[in-house]
This record gives sequence, C-alpha cells and structure tokens, in this order.
Amino acid sequence: MTPGWQFWIDRGGTFTDVIGVSPTGQLHVRKILSQLGGAQDPGIRGARDILSSSEAPVHAVKVGTTVATNALLERTGEPVLLVTTKGFADGLRIGYQNRPDIFARHIVLSDRLYASVIETSERIDSVGVTLTPLDTQALRADLQKARETGVRTVAIVLMHGWMFPQHEREAASIARSLGFEEVSVSHELSPLVRYVARGDTTVLNAYLALPLRHYVSGLQRELHKLDPRARLELMQSNGGLAAADSFHAMSSVLSGPAGGLG
Repeated sequence: MTPGWQFWIDRGGTFTDVIGVSPTGQLHVRKILSQLGGAQDPGIRGARDILSSSEAPVHAVKVGTTVATNALLERTGEPVLLVTTKGFADGLRIGYQNRPDIFARHIVLSDRLYASVIETSERIDSVGVTLTPLDTQALRADLQKARETGVRTVAIVLMHGWMFPQHEREAASIARSLGFEEVSVSHELSPLVRYVARGDTTVLNAYLALPLRHYVSGLQRELHKLDPRARLELMQSNGGLAAADSFHAMSSVLSGPAGGLG
C-alpha cells in the first residue's frame, strides 16, 4: 500500500491552520482565512494547496474546530424545545442556585439555551416504579404544534430517565416520527443521576447539533472530493479523537482549544 498524507487542521473563527505530513515525513504548513465564501471548507482548501504537486493519497485528516464554541459564545445555535417531567419546567433554570457573591442582592442568571418547554405527564420513581404513565397522546399533540411553528430541535430530559429510560425512549420515538431534525435524549448522551447536570448537557447538545452537523457534513463532502478513501477524525473537548458519525455536539465545545494544545 502506498503511504499517504496526514493532515492536522485547527479551524478557528478567523483563521484555519493546516499542517500536512507527506508520506516521506516532511511538514507543510498553511494558514487560511476561515470565511472563504461559498461552501468551500478552509481546511480542505489548505490541504488541497499542499497537495497541488503530489499524487500520493490522503490517509487521514484530523480536525479541531471552534464552530461549536463560537456558536455557544455568540448564541447562534438552534432554538431548543425542552421536554421534561410535569412540574419541572423551571428545574434547569433554577439549577443549583450557586451564589458566587454570597451577599449580592441582585442575582443575574445566565441566558438559558432552550427557547420553550413542554411539561409532559409522566413519572417514574427512583427505584423504577411507574407512578404516572407517559401521556403519549398529549405529548404527540404538543410536539406536533411545536413542529408546525418551525421548531427543529428537541431535548428530552425526564426525572430518573438516566436509570429508567423507557419514557424517554417513547418520547424520543414520537419526536422523531414527527420529523424533528435533532432529538437529544438525556440517557443516550449523559446518563447522570443529577437532573440539572444531565439536563444542561442534553440541552447544550441539542442547541449545537444542527450547526455542527452542517459543518461536519460539508467537511465530509469536501474531503470525499479530495480523496474518498481518507479517514476523518474530529477532536473532542477531552483531547480524544472521534469518527464523524460518533462525534456529538456536546463533546465539541472545547474541540478547537484541545486541538490547538495538541
């Protein structure tokens, strides 16, 4: 097998840095403006420039990106509909009631990432006993109304759903059948016992999922044109790499900084 090129790409908001390693081990560096216009990916553009005089295949492309970071900081993610257990509409808003300034009389809460809430009639207790069955008919009607208004993203966070996820599974199935483009479910993404931490993570994933999916799909298309056999891996916040089909938005918030350090 002919040895191939490897590319390491750090996609920032202003510039994209590209490092290419040739089959013989030589380093090639490019710095590209991130906003090129059109659908062209700046990282792949840099790789293409480096490959202009080479016919060797591309073996792997590894990318760290601040796309999700910037969307979170600039609040340009997708509006999220939160589905939660009846009585807990304000649970994530209240949070842990942390008081950085214990004597402050005016508490400023951070802006919430979800735009609206559906409280669904259901309850499973802490040992798995169903106290209130999920009202699937009412939930379907509420979700249908939201979908008709243009909502595309749902986050599902039910009490004790981390351990007993049957109601979350039912709710997710209904949402997906109605055509929501992103359905983030707490037990699938963050099976934590703490409702607030699990909920915040699920909502974050839903908020960033569509912008990140748009970026990654464009990256994959451009890479396929460059070399359809090339392997794409994306840097996660923890410094590890993930394949594009298993890369979650919630794991991408520090992708760019982690890639820069790496």
